Amino acid sequence: MEARAVLRYARISPRKVKIVIDLIRNKSVAEAIGIINNTPKAASEYLIKLLNSAIANATNNHNMDAEKLYVAEVYANPGPILKRIMPRAQGRAFRIRKRTSHITIVLKERQ
Repeated sequence: MEARAVLRYARISPRKVKIVIDLIRNKSVAEAIGIINNTPKAASEYLIKLLNSAIANATNNHNMDAEKLYVAEVYANPGPILKRIMPRAQGRAFRIRKRTSHITIVLKERQ
């Protein structure tokens, strides 16, 4: 039995999210919340909301015990890239790529 939560089109690069994701993989839910709250990264804001959503899904939809939950899988895949133009010297135009992420958290119960 597993519970999952997915955040699509998050306006943050997957590379930045993976730094925080690697800290919480295979940790208990309480420990993961503590780690995310004390990590000063932009991705922490997205991940704490997503983790709370996954916990709510597990307890309400799957009747799982919140005390036994742990982060079984967590990954960030690249989403669509928003392409913008930055004017540069001598009439040139440089491309700016604003990256997006699809973040997924899967929770399972420990036996």
